[in-house]
Amino acid sequence: QVQLVESGGGLVQPGGSLRLSCAASESIRFKDMGWYRQAPGKQREMVATLNSDGKTNYLDSVKGRFTCSRDNAENTVYLQMDGLKPEDTAVYYCKTEFQLFGRRKEYWGQGTQVTVSS
Repeated sequence: QVQLVESGGGLVQPGGSLRLSCAASESIRFKDMGWYRQAPGKQREMVATLNSDGKTNYLDSVKGRFTCSRDNAENTVYLQMDGLKPEDTAVYYCKTEFQLFGRRKEYWGQGTQVTVSS
């Protein structure tokens, strides 16, 4: 079982920045990674994904503001969030997906709260 631990959330003013980190308990070298968020009363949505081959995909509303990156040597994936808006307020979750002996595996972190408010 892969353990994912997010950190870096907090309270920030509109226009500010935060960098979220997601540390994995084992190598992420061949794993697809992603960041998702869930605001109160809303469904969880994909924010950014970063495949093992380096391909990224972003939610339209965060394009140009958020950047997802990975450090395979540190088994960590990051989400740099700039130009934060109140509508970015949510719990942010890290997820990993990979194939193991032909079966799809998926693991989630516990989440970290991001609050954008003046």
